[in-house]
Formats: sequence, structure tokens, C-alpha cells
Amino acid sequence: MSLYVVMSRLTDEGRKSLKNKPERLKEVNEEVSRMGAKLLHQYALLGEWDFLNIIEAPDHGTIAKVLVELGSRGTVLTSSTVAMPVDEFLNRLKD
Repeated sequence: MSLYVVMSRLTDEGRKSLKNKPERLKEVNEEVSRMGAKLLHQYALLGEWDFLNIIEAPDHGTIAKVLVELGSRGTVLTSSTVAMPVDEFLNRLKD
């Protein structure tokens, strides 16, 4: 399993949707799970980005599917990167 850091920013439509139905945020999290990924941590942010999510997925294809599906709705923009635990990083330096 791989870890991904996903930063997200709501569009105008996304802000309207969240304001009108705040529980939608949890529904989207459940959809992510049904697409084969697992939301490990989620934080609301103040600043350039609205949310920081730590997601676990079996492969890059799964996270790509999740992000394309969410982005296709026009309610959120995302930026993502792969994350590696520091101990794993250090072990790979030894190889």
C-alpha cells in the first residue's frame, strides 16, 4: 500500500455544496473508500488550500481514479504526491 498526500481546494460550486450540505464531506470520504482507497487523516485548513488528506491506496492507478472522479465533478481542485515513512526512506538509502 502507498500513502498519498492530497491537498484540495474547493471551487465556488464546491463551497456552495458544502455550505448547503456539510455532511456531503463525509459522503465523499465514503465514496473514496468504495473506489479502493482509504482516507487515513483529514484536516481542514485555513489558507491557500481547504483540506489536507492522507490517503492509502494499493497503487498509483487507484489514487488516479479517485482524483479524476472527484475532479470531474467541478467542485474541487487537487494536488497530490506520494508520501514515504521516514524509516522506509532511510532504509532505501542503505540499499
